[in-house]
Amino acid sequence: MARPYGSIRTAAALPVSLDASVVERYRALPFPEQWTEALLDLCNAGREKPLETVPTFRMDQVVQALAPDVLVRPRPNRYRGEGQDFWLYAPEDVPDPLPDPALRGLLGTWLKDLRPEPEFRSLLAETRSALLDAPPQWQEGVPVELLRYERPTDGGTAAPDPRQFQLSTDWLARRILALGPYDFGAGFLRFRAMPRGPKDKGAELVSQALEFEGSRGPEWYSVVLNITLQTVPFDPLPRFHLHSHIRRYATRVNAKSGRLYLPFGRRTTVLLRPRVPWLPGAPASDRFAVARLAWNRGGHDWVGGGPAGMLRNMSLTEAFPDAEAILTAPAAWLADDMRAAVLYSTAMGSHDVGAGLMTDQRSKIVEWAEQALPEQLRPVPALVRTRLSGSAPGNPRQEFSKEPAKTEEERKRAEARRQGTAFTLRHLTEDLDPGELPVLQARLLWQTPVMRNTAIAELVKHLDLKGDGGAPTSEEDYEGTVVLEWQSPELTVRLHCRKLTRSLGHDLVLPEGTRHSREAVTVAIRSRRREMAAFLSEEGLASPVPTLALVEIDRAKDFTSADHDAKFALRLGCADAGVLTQFMAVPKKAKGYNSEKNKDFRAAKAWDDGLRQLGVRVHPEHSLGERLPQGMRYAAVWMVRKNRRSRTRWAGYVPVAVLVTPDPSGVGLARVQGWDDEARRWVPYPVMLLRLTKRAEEQTAPVPAPRDGEEPVARLSWWADMNEQRQATEEWLQRVRRTLRGTPTVLLAHGQNMRSHWTWLQDGNVVRDKFRDGHAPSRRLDPDLRLVRVRTARNRETAQWWGVNPDGANGLAAHLWTDPTVDPGEARVFWSTTPKARTFKLSVAADKLAPRVNTKGKVTIDTDKAAWNPGLVELAVLGCHPDDGDSPEALALAVHQLRQAPDLPDALSLPLPLHLAGLAQEYVLPTRNEDGDDVIDSAADADPDTAAAPGVETAPEPEEAAPEDRPAPGIPPQSAHTAEVTVPH
Repeated sequence: MARPYGSIRTAAALPVSLDASVVERYRALPFPEQWTEALLDLCNAGREKPLETVPTFRMDQVVQALAPDVLVRPRPNRYRGEGQDFWLYAPEDVPDPLPDPALRGLLGTWLKDLRPEPEFRSLLAETRSALLDAPPQWQEGVPVELLRYERPTDGGTAAPDPRQFQLSTDWLARRILALGPYDFGAGFLRFRAMPRGPKDKGAELVSQALEFEGSRGPEWYSVVLNITLQTVPFDPLPRFHLHSHIRRYATRVNAKSGRLYLPFGRRTTVLLRPRVPWLPGAPASDRFAVARLAWNRGGHDWVGGGPAGMLRNMSLTEAFPDAEAILTAPAAWLADDMRAAVLYSTAMGSHDVGAGLMTDQRSKIVEWAEQALPEQLRPVPALVRTRLSGSAPGNPRQEFSKEPAKTEEERKRAEARRQGTAFTLRHLTEDLDPGELPVLQARLLWQTPVMRNTAIAELVKHLDLKGDGGAPTSEEDYEGTVVLEWQSPELTVRLHCRKLTRSLGHDLVLPEGTRHSREAVTVAIRSRRREMAAFLSEEGLASPVPTLALVEIDRAKDFTSADHDAKFALRLGCADAGVLTQFMAVPKKAKGYNSEKNKDFRAAKAWDDGLRQLGVRVHPEHSLGERLPQGMRYAAVWMVRKNRRSRTRWAGYVPVAVLVTPDPSGVGLARVQGWDDEARRWVPYPVMLLRLTKRAEEQTAPVPAPRDGEEPVARLSWWADMNEQRQATEEWLQRVRRTLRGTPTVLLAHGQNMRSHWTWLQDGNVVRDKFRDGHAPSRRLDPDLRLVRVRTARNRETAQWWGVNPDGANGLAAHLWTDPTVDPGEARVFWSTTPKARTFKLSVAADKLAPRVNTKGKVTIDTDKAAWNPGLVELAVLGCHPDDGDSPEALALAVHQLRQAPDLPDALSLPLPLHLAGLAQEYVLPTRNEDGDDVIDSAADADPDTAAAPGVETAPEPEEAAPEDRPAPGIPPQSAHTAEVTVPH
């Protein structure tokens, strides 16, 4: 039986008061503004579109790699009216990290890098001679306030100085390093700091590489600590978050090639520690350096030949490591005091070290790190349960009992699904007579007989249908289209079975070679889309309402490459024919993989997810009675955003809105609708999904965002386009909001997803109980509207947590939590936690660093097991009507209950309406199931708490934050109150 935890702790600290102050002194180097005119003349020579500011991005990268003790700040952003700041900082007690000769050498190389074209050699020489005669000078003893800030926002939220987000976290990281090694019982962890640049989020500490003897030989990993500075709505005190996780390293070379496998088209991060400083005269540093590997001219090499490509023109005291040498002997470089450590991503194959840390070990690491807190900081108080009881909804998920009662329970659940399907289809079919049964039209597009038969059997079981529907008795009878039909008291089910032929489920047709342009991928998708639509139209099956197709297709890994994946093309083609799609993998056996074993489960899950696309949902009914207005419904808004890696030119910014209206019967039925902006009305959810495909090829961003190392293109056009997107989004939001009048409605928005385009959601803008969706000043909320912002652990914006157990291992607890130091009547921010996913059985006492004795008295090793913890979800009631009887706590609890859908085995990472809105992204963008990232911030490896557990439905998000999801120069990336845009400087 799970322990009823009465409180949870978060890995966070905050100032003891608004007057708490810490002043540190730094060496600081201002950007040489006296150079600006000459530098712009050099940069703009021969350019059709002149740059407004001097690009320093590549210079910043070199400084991070060669002088890691220097903190690189973003250039002040004049578009935001930011004041003057320094360019480079170094703590005063650190030996001169960038001596004048080294700095002059870097500056000279940077000038040459700005314009390497032969025709500009004369101009370059003149500029270099003029500028190096007056190089910038370091200023000594520059005081920086690290805790106090000028004043809170108008809404009472903390508004730290922009440089505090970088300098304050680095200061706290240095205090943790001063504690010395961390004793974990069987050894010590010795941490080193990472270099930090203008786009990095807070500070980062990495332990030495630890060796683990796996099933295939030794594997390597480290413990990582991330420190970020965050804000919470309406709280004037900022807080520091400490995130701990496992980082794994790639050491297993391919038997054929003799080198590491690096995923094509992706840049792989490498941590470096030189034996001597690379820059002449520079002091030795304990910090790591960072560089990236990528495919280059037939092989892998450092991006651009080294950090930002500038190393080709520099004289170093020691040669930069050879990429080929690292790739062929990665373990040797790693074992040599981590001279080079290649970060692992799951796209490289399996790893014997499991990702993540469990709660008890994480709490011990945090307790050790808290010893570094000065008297001006204190741990965030433990969160306590809210006053309202009943964390579960009124119709909670029922656990299966043992045989023989299990069979009867399954039948009742299937009957409930059938009734819910009939309820949804009645709302879809407008001309249905009262006594007429609705019809579920579905297709099964199969490739293998075994999966076809499995899918048919699971549909019968899923809806408790009687008989075989008239299934053929021989394989030959499945030629062409076979229609199976079942009758039930609530609805008629017709299943059209047809083999997916003509290579529709195979690789997209692309030019030979390994690199494909976006145009080529887009053309291939369009072609397969037309072929799929024609394939379905041949049947002549006309339906007045959207229908569903289960499509058997290979896994993403089974296609030649990600570019060849046909799923998105098939989805668009089916949508053109008025058909929704749900995919299920072809059963296969391979080394370490056997999908034949779980084919029954996969088929049942496919039907379940497919019917949800039709709007068939069991709605979590709130248990709050009269504490909420009668007839409360829920709306959710979501921004579909293109990520940087998309290999197509599909639309990048499409707002989506979903409306969930619970049925008055109170039996978990609800009507799900989506907003059709062309029709200016709410339509059934599946109709919205199909109509969204019309937006898939619209070009909404005329200027592509620059990639790493590229120069910005048409900067002013990019800013103008972003402003247009915001204006269009807020006008769209106004149209949606007007339709919500007259009925009590909770409007849900995901902070990290939506605030870049709806800026009112940012901590620095929001004022309680007011609303703004345009350029007009904020105003009072509409009488029937409530606004709740949901924020997840993405970008580490909510803290890691654990249930407090005074008698044993700290564990996990499911409830809605509140800050006990805030007056209950004034509380507006709450935190939601849910149980650990049932697919994860690892004990909360698991130890990833050393063997332990389990509850059975046996010694066990957990290093090879994956750890997973439910993320802490922040629910901020930004707007309600307390004078009219609204209870923010009741509203937050209702939203918390929306994460617990009774028809799902585990809790959702987002409330159900937001989850449904996020799923619409699959009909707009070619979403891919990436298996992890190789950048330092990898959600799959570095911070598994932010990812969903298997079997848990989560709203899809971009693989990598688009530029619009990162803050502008000079704006702290950790702060939710900042604007979400960036332009490389």
